[in-house]
Amino acid sequence: MEIRKLDAFCKVVECKSFTRAAERMLLSQPTVSEHIRSLEGELGQKLLDRLSKEVVPTPVGKLFYGYASKILQTQQEAIQAVDEFIGVLTGRIVMGSGTIPGTYILPQLIARFRIMYPAIKATLKISSSRTIAQKVLEGELELGVVGAKWNEKGLEWREIFSDELCLAVHPAHHWASVGSVKLETLLGEPFIMREFGSGTREVIKKIFVEHGLKESDLEEVAEIGSTAAIKEAVKAGIGVSILSRCAVADDVACGRIKALDIGNHVMKRNFYLIHRRRRAISPVASFFYDYLCEHSK
Repeated sequence: MEIRKLDAFCKVVECKSFTRAAERMLLSQPTVSEHIRSLEGELGQKLLDRLSKEVVPTPVGKLFYGYASKILQTQQEAIQAVDEFIGVLTGRIVMGSGTIPGTYILPQLIARFRIMYPAIKATLKISSSRTIAQKVLEGELELGVVGAKWNEKGLEWREIFSDELCLAVHPAHHWASVGSVKLETLLGEPFIMREFGSGTREVIKKIFVEHGLKESDLEEVAEIGSTAAIKEAVKAGIGVSILSRCAVADDVACGRIKALDIGNHVMKRNFYLIHRRRRAISPVASFFYDYLCEHSK
């Protein structure tokens, strides 16, 4: 029973697709299909059901997946153990992140980690928190850092970083000279929203609900899918927005944006480190996971 066949089987189960599994393995779809046929022939059992929209494991396939994933994990641990013994830590960390941690927090931590382990490579994909969480669930990413937490039982969540939100306005805005504004005052002001699925938008919605308000009451003038683009929109005078303080810090220092408090309370948000529940991550990812936990703030 060859490792490559086990790997192909696990990838198909995780991706729920022969095509996506082939893309992840850098193989052709017929090659992946042949690996599965060979494995099923070797076991004398049908491991996968090909439904109309996705591929799912049969009952025996679910049983076999648990053992196959353990075998692959043991193989990685064995390689890692040898690398550690000879003083070399190698591999690739494949993770995803929401915009704020992916832009302003993780790059510096990855750089420091690579100083200690220069043979390690990192792939960091930045997208909305919901998208990153889904990719972790599907096995495309091993780790994720997201800006909101919701009821997803397939993931393990660990609070890892914190951030503060502020109201970002143009320097010539009529609020620019005040230190803070009330939350309800925002309802009559042109407002620039983040896209659905972003951690920032999830946090804004939660804050509004806690104060008896609705996100839909805002006078939305634009919905933009990146923090950088929203900052440019604020600087262009299109409207105001609620953004991370660390994201606007440089613009505030240069006088291009004014950052205001909202009400008399500090608007804190947390970032969460996630991985799939009941699925061991690779040794390299495990090292980086521990490193992030040690350097959390």
